[in-house]
Parts: sequence; C-alpha cells; structure tokens
Amino acid sequence: MGLFNKKKQESKSCCCGSCTPEAMAEAEAIKAASGIKVLGSGCAKCNALEEAVRAALTELGMDAAIDHVTDFAQIAAYGVMTTPALVVDGKVVSYGKVLKKDEAKALIQKMRADA
Repeated sequence: MGLFNKKKQESKSCCCGSCTPEAMAEAEAIKAASGIKVLGSGCAKCNALEEAVRAALTELGMDAAIDHVTDFAQIAAYGVMTTPALVVDGKVVSYGKVLKKDEAKALIQKMRADA
C-alpha cells in the first residue's frame, strides 16, 4: 500500500514560505541589537507611537536613536503580528496599540532598570 510510504515534505523556515534562511538570519541579527525600535508599516498609528517614544526619551533625558522597522520579515522575527509595537533592548514591551508618552516613558524606565 503506497499511502504509508510517502516521503514527508521538507518544512519551510516560516509560515509564509517566502522567507529565505538568509533573510531570517539577518532579521535575527537585527533583533539581537539593543536599542529602541518601533515596529510597523509606517502608518499614522506607527508614527504616533514613534512620536510618543521620542517625547518620552526627551523627558527622560535619554539620547537614544529610534529605529522604525517596516520590513515584515524583521517584524515577524519578534513574533509580532499586530502593529504598532515597541521594542526596548530586544524585548517586545507593547504591541497592538499606540502608547501615550507617559506609558512609553514607564515602559522604557522599567526595561532600562531591569537591565
């Protein structure tokens, strides 16, 4: 009977099937870098989150650069499926909502204090 002798097909590296191992490796390397990142397509909500984070950093007296990640493969490497998202030192601290300045400030302070 030939039903049980079929070879298993190789599994792909991601759910969409279009990511190459090189792209995934690059996304993982970027993910490991420390700093503050806003993940999102560049829509109004993502830009609003970025502005709130900039205001929070100014209020905290921190001169950290904010990276705005728009590449879906890099966003997926963080496990985020709902944007906008905020990443502090490689850890996702918020996703799916636009934070107010005070909320962003509290999250940044907490993550930097834990480090």
